[in-house]
Amino acid sequence: MIPAARAAESRTGGAPAPGTHSTASPHPASPHPASTPPGALPSLRFGYGTNGLADLRLDDALSLLADLGYDGVGLTLDHMHLDPLAPDLAARTRHVAHRLDALGLGVTIETGARYVLDPRRKHGPSLLDRDPDDRARRVDLLVRAVRVAADLGAHAVHCFSGVVPEATDTDTAWKRLAETLTPVLDAAARADIPLAVEPEPGHLLATLADFHRLRGVLGDPEPLGLTLDIGHCQCLEPLPPADCVRAAAPWLRHVQIEDMRRGAHEHLPFGDGEIDFPPVLAALAATGYQGLTVVELPRHSHAGPRFAEHSLPFLRHAERTAAAEPPHPAPALQQAAPPHGAPSTTHEGSSTR
Repeated sequence: MIPAARAAESRTGGAPAPGTHSTASPHPASPHPASTPPGALPSLRFGYGTNGLADLRLDDALSLLADLGYDGVGLTLDHMHLDPLAPDLAARTRHVAHRLDALGLGVTIETGARYVLDPRRKHGPSLLDRDPDDRARRVDLLVRAVRVAADLGAHAVHCFSGVVPEATDTDTAWKRLAETLTPVLDAAARADIPLAVEPEPGHLLATLADFHRLRGVLGDPEPLGLTLDIGHCQCLEPLPPADCVRAAAPWLRHVQIEDMRRGAHEHLPFGDGEIDFPPVLAALAATGYQGLTVVELPRHSHAGPRFAEHSLPFLRHAERTAAAEPPHPAPALQQAAPPHGAPSTTHEGSSTR
């Protein structure tokens, strides 16, 4: 059994903890763990993304998060944190597995590193590149990520589509996305690890509607799931974030969270944006989601430990507030965002990571 799964069993009396990997289905049929009192919603499991702790060694980042009380970590495979392209990946992965086990941390694998494949092109190459060899490099990275996820007992592997290249029509881009994701989904099925695709503003797959288009194109394969970024819902979706959570619930395999403003794709610390978090967390708990909800502040590594320290108390307070309040009526649609999939005019543009 993988180390992280052993740690999960030790905390739950023999059954893997929510969000850990085992030979059983990673998505329990019952939304309420046995330890949850009748009528109460399960507590959410919060993590912090290593792309917001890029100035720390990985061992130090994991120790920090455990000391602060986080339940897990969103581990972005990058040159400074478990480099997926450097030698001895299997041995280095075993070391990380033992650290996660010792610290009692769950994990999800994220693949949004800016320059891990190309030192000159941010997030390049993508699954949509015109050069088939370049697309194959991204596929190889995602397959490696699935293997790492299996060895760590991760609850999902995250990925996104990429921006449509110049002089490429959208029909061609969708065809490329389906073709390139197929071998990744095959690897995910063999490893019993969900592949959680993230709608990203400015990308081909930018919205929840686009995710459902991908499901249709691929024939709704079982390993295909969704990463829901709460800030992206505020930025771009027609529904408020809490309603997005409810709409996404059947496919939810990974959650990212931060503050954000309508129409501006800029990941913000909690309290600096417009999101009302108690209804969002109440909706998320009501779905029975048991994976990690990972704080996503990729442009705040300059003060990463401070933001990590402040973020968890904010989320726990919002969770308690949600539990104490009666359910809110369904809100109306938000005001119009930029055109479908369009990046904002902020400095972060279409890619905040």
